Amino acid sequence: MRLQTASEAISFSKELEEKAAQFYELLAESFKDYTETFYSFAKENRNFAKQIERTYISVISDAIEGSYAVDLESDKFDFDIAIPSQSSFSEALQKAKDIENKIIGYYDLAAEQSKSLMADVPRQFNIVTKKRRNKRLPKLDELS
Repeated sequence: MRLQTASEAISFSKELEEKAAQFYELLAESFKDYTETFYSFAKENRNFAKQIERTYISVISDAIEGSYAVDLESDKFDFDIAIPSQSSFSEALQKAKDIENKIIGYYDLAAEQSKSLMADVPRQFNIVTKKRRNKRLPKLDELS
C-alpha cells in the first residue's frame, strides 16, 4: 500500500508497533527465561505508538493534512511475526533484530520525507529510532 499523507504514515507506524509488540509477546511465551524482557519490549512498542500519535495530534492541521507528507510503500516494511516451532533462541533473536531494523528503516525514511512539513512528528520518529538503535538492538545483542 502506498502511504502519502501524514495520517497514513502515523496509522502505519501504529500498525508496525502493534505487530512488533505481538511478536515480542510470542517470544515471551516461547522463551520463558526472557518473559519479562520481551513483555517489556511489547509494552515499550505500544508506548512508542502512543507517543507518535500524541505528537501528531498536537501539531496537525487541516492545511498540512491536505497535502502529501510522504511517499512510502508499506509492503517494503511489512514483516511476519510467526515463530516457527523449531526456532532456536538465536534464530528468534535474529528475527527480532530484523524486525527492529525494518521499523528503524521506516521511521528514518518517514522522518526524512516529512521533515519539511512537520517538525515534531519527524523528531518523534527520530527519538523512537534512536531508542531502538541505542537501547533495543544492543539489548537483543546482549541476549544472544
